[in-house]
Amino acid sequence: MANWPKISINTDMSDSLCFGCGENNPIGLKLSFKWDGKTARAEATPSKLYQGWPGIVHGGIITSMLDEAMSYAVRFEGMNCLTAKMQIEFKRPALIDEPLVITSSVTRNGKRVVKTKASIFTRDGTLMAEGTATHFVIETKPDEANNKEDKFQGNV
Repeated sequence: MANWPKISINTDMSDSLCFGCGENNPIGLKLSFKWDGKTARAEATPSKLYQGWPGIVHGGIITSMLDEAMSYAVRFEGMNCLTAKMQIEFKRPALIDEPLVITSSVTRNGKRVVKTKASIFTRDGTLMAEGTATHFVIETKPDEANNKEDKFQGNV
């Protein structure tokens, strides 16, 4: 990560086209995260448009959900980051049209690097997948950290 190029990142999300949370993305997941001060949480029910094998949610979609959740945990803490490294463990196949609960939290908050964890469960608590990530901080906004709940919610 020490060799990351110096580039300008546009952090303006007003067009709402993010694949994970953008309400204006017609093919996106439209995840809407809530924050309780420690944990970001969203619910989603992937349709057959997100399948891999028939009837099973594609692993890339599960990975995207975990990445989005971990990024939201960091954003709720008042930072904008890029995912630098991510590890995912699939525990069970997630079924199409099965309601899922996605949770995430920050496990280590550094000045330039933040570590997170996330999980996806069924509503009955069955663990489907979990992941950890390392994020490179591109911007810290302490003024937004005080308004976390209002600033960073996408729509389902």
